[in-house]
Amino acid sequence: MQIQLAVLCDAATDYNGKLNLLGTFDTLITSQLPAIHPQCAIALRLTFNKAEEGRHILKINFTDEDGRPILTPQLELMLEALMPDDSIFLSRNAVVVLQNLKLDRAGLYSVEITVDGKQGTNIPLLVKYMPQPQAGGH
Repeated sequence: MQIQLAVLCDAATDYNGKLNLLGTFDTLITSQLPAIHPQCAIALRLTFNKAEEGRHILKINFTDEDGRPILTPQLELMLEALMPDDSIFLSRNAVVVLQNLKLDRAGLYSVEITVDGKQGTNIPLLVKYMPQPQAGGH
């Protein structure tokens, strides 16, 4: 199994096996904390070979820099890799939409991806706090 792509983005769709991405990012700038990000998606593309045919459990753990979970419970998806006879590999896409994602503080967050209990990859997210300048100040 190979993770070909793992990104945070504004939106993603799987259209007949094609993964469509809009607005990938790794940094959010906010003027208030906690920050509420209205909507984003975790988009993944995985490739399996003939020997890896079958069911696979994908787990997504979104944590802050202290390892505390942002999403509870941890997200879990089941991917089925059924290989056509004339193929030697198979790609599968996974899109997880997150709404009203609450990020309590500035710092480095991580989206950790495991497949069948093995560490796959992680997606970093840096949250920067930049307060709005005060109006009328000299």
